[in-house]
Amino acid sequence: MAFRDRRDAGERLAEKLTYLRDADPVVVGLPRGGVPVAYEVGRALGAPLDVFVVRKLGVPGHEELALGAIASGGIRLLDEELVSGLGIPPRTIEAVTAREQRELVRRERAYRGSRLPLEAAGRTVVLVDDGLATGSTMRVAVAGLREAWPERIVAAVPIAASATCQQLAAEVDDLVCAATPEPFRAVGLWYEDFSPVDDDEVRELLALAREERRGRGGREAAAAPPAP
Repeated sequence: MAFRDRRDAGERLAEKLTYLRDADPVVVGLPRGGVPVAYEVGRALGAPLDVFVVRKLGVPGHEELALGAIASGGIRLLDEELVSGLGIPPRTIEAVTAREQRELVRRERAYRGSRLPLEAAGRTVVLVDDGLATGSTMRVAVAGLREAWPERIVAAVPIAASATCQQLAAEVDDLVCAATPEPFRAVGLWYEDFSPVDDDEVRELLALAREERRGRGGREAAAAPPAP
């Protein structure tokens, strides 16, 4: 099973999520690659689209190896076994966290501007990415979204490693992995076009989703601003 691109993956993933149409869900994409997938899911479900920013904390010198991740709302999860095994000192972890926190804040401003996040309290949140390898990004996003008190969180991806799906299933209320091929190897191998998604595309898709929803007469309830 291969997808033409992320939009194709989103359309095919949406077919697995039609049971949520009457749940009045909020669809949340993980930038950047998860947003084109989430856009198609939101269109199919008639649901508003938002983003939830997560940043991997890479091991210095081996940035592809994640020692943990951070998410909107000050959430940080560390791979304690990896940190201990590599002997990574706390000062290094804090330096990496500070750098990625700056990028997280930049992306939130770039994608949302002055708009508040969509209200998730008491609602079904469909959390979408373009695939799951280790699942570390999705896990920290789930932990962060729990702070918004949703009624339930449904994690949804077009392609995933089978073992990762089994592990993540215990952390969410529902999990939809459209395909779990073996051997898995890497997310990008299951896309004909896995071109990088840039900030402009994320902004454009969010704006297009808002415009289409207004055209259908839908409303997007924004989260209340924090108390002074």
